[in-house]
Amino acid sequence: MARDVTFYLARADNGVIGRDGGLPWHLPADLRRFKAMTMGKPMVMGRRTFESFPRLLPGRRHIVVTRDEGWSAEGTERAASPEAALDIAGDVAEVAVIGGAQLYRQLLPHATRIELTEVHAAPEGDARVDAFDPADWIEMAREAHAAEGDRPAFDFVTLIRRT
Repeated sequence: MARDVTFYLARADNGVIGRDGGLPWHLPADLRRFKAMTMGKPMVMGRRTFESFPRLLPGRRHIVVTRDEGWSAEGTERAASPEAALDIAGDVAEVAVIGGAQLYRQLLPHATRIELTEVHAAPEGDARVDAFDPADWIEMAREAHAAEGDRPAFDFVTLIRRT
């Protein structure tokens, strides 16, 4: 069965996706979209991404990639490599890859779709993801949202890998 490997991420105009283990912005609409789109799906993430959560995210499997053989956390499944995480996810229609930056780089060859929130800001940060090459990706949808108060403008964008 063919399955989608979908990246879910919010990325600032300068490539920043994180700062000090968290997001450098607060966009409730992005969090609602993330929850709705990942509900019921296995989520693959790096250990630091998992450890940035205040608790397990309900309704989703948590597959955590770490080389630390002794690492475990209740409610998670440990994978020794990104490819092993995809295997652990099993025969499902979609696997959600939710970060961090290193895992996005490692799994990019496997990605079939990207659900991207383009945050129109240039915050300081210590986790970055390069822009996705338009030679490899087709933009299928875009929904623009204006800035509100101290929240920057952002766009929800769906990219599909060119075949």
